[in-house]
Amino acid sequence: MATALRLGTFTPSVLLEVARRSGALARARLEVDEVPVESSPAQFRSLLAGDLDAVLTSPDNVVAYHFLTRNPLERRIPLVIEAAIDRGLGLSLWARAGVEDPWPGATLAVDVATSGFAFVGYALLARRGLARDAVQVVALGSTPRRAAALVEGRCDLTVLNAGNQYRARAAGARLLGEASDLGPYLGTVLAGLAAPSPERRRLAEVLVEVADAIVGGRHDDDVRRAAADRLGLGAADATDFVDLLRDPERGLVAGGTVERRSVRTLEVLRRAAEPDPGLDAVEAGLEDLVAPGHLMD
Repeated sequence: MATALRLGTFTPSVLLEVARRSGALARARLEVDEVPVESSPAQFRSLLAGDLDAVLTSPDNVVAYHFLTRNPLERRIPLVIEAAIDRGLGLSLWARAGVEDPWPGATLAVDVATSGFAFVGYALLARRGLARDAVQVVALGSTPRRAAALVEGRCDLTVLNAGNQYRARAAGARLLGEASDLGPYLGTVLAGLAAPSPERRRLAEVLVEVADAIVGGRHDDDVRRAAADRLGLGAADATDFVDLLRDPERGLVAGGTVERRSVRTLEVLRRAAEPDPGLDAVEAGLEDLVAPGHLMD
């Protein structure tokens, strides 16, 4: 009999859909209900309340809620990272159609102003000589919501990934820089509350198995169909998405291992934007935060 899990996601997960279509979830006796979340605070509030069993989220969110009290929920939450999933899937800063360069007073849409994707946006703007306090930062929630806002002209700039950037590109948006320009980057992890969960561990194993297969050249048709069905991508963009998943600097993480150097990039970006003494505990705390066998230098 299959075990049901509720998984909170920002953007529909193509990797999860391929795991479903390939039969990997069924073989692991898992049924996964993918629950869309509006923002990272909403995601972790639902996780804490028991409305979600696991989340696909930025590891910066995990750092913020596990190590820091200065987070949107104003409390620390004992968490575990079960596996690394991807390196950002093209996480990048985009300007709406008609904008050649950002300018003082431009509107930057973020999930939360003090979260990892926002920090990438600030760092990429700084490379163009524009400080964070020179732009208007507005919280518009999850990545699909921000992609829609950019296309509709309700913001001038935002950070997109996981196929949402293709929608912006099709509407004439301009790429201004990528997270991979800032150093080794970890974009998504599978995480949950620190209490052991065999079912969540099985899900991690399934996602890593399918990610390894995709990186190794399998499941192309399943990926293209999943990208079309779940993300609404056309044929050309769905093919680009296959290549993105296999990109060694921007795509899926083979083996599901969390690299310390990638977490250091997150820490550097957070220290620059939101310095907090609690960050001093991150380096040593990774041993307990990351599931055994999934942390490497």
